[in-house]
Amino acid sequence: MRFVGKYSKWLTLIAAVLLIGSCFMPWTFFPDLNKSFTGWFTENNVYGKPGKWLSVMALISIAAQFLPSLFLKRANLLMMALNVAYAFFTYVKYTRSYGIVNPHPQPGIYVMLLCSMLLLLSALFPSGELKKEKGIDPSMPL
Repeated sequence: MRFVGKYSKWLTLIAAVLLIGSCFMPWTFFPDLNKSFTGWFTENNVYGKPGKWLSVMALISIAAQFLPSLFLKRANLLMMALNVAYAFFTYVKYTRSYGIVNPHPQPGIYVMLLCSMLLLLSALFPSGELKKEKGIDPSMPL
């Protein structure tokens, strides 16, 4: 786990960029519509635009990882846990079958799941110096 802590800033940066990029990749192919859905496009906006949430969470993770605030590091852990839960919910929503139609998962949805989990992993083991905030002891464990 020292490896993750040592390189968590770079892991966060790479995973966040890949997460944002995966929102533009095809997530599922629906054979009845002959269309691929992404994080930004669904037929008649049925599944919404989960790319918005995932992109904002990726940017928040980058900011929390590179700024030396203990509060941000702790808040980042909560936000990335919510992000993984939302990513899993999105995966289930996009890949579940309806009626007799089975959507075909594409690589983008797996990249999205993996990057969300990597962001949580890097939030668990932050690196860098922490500045002491008023009333908070930085030596206290996360």
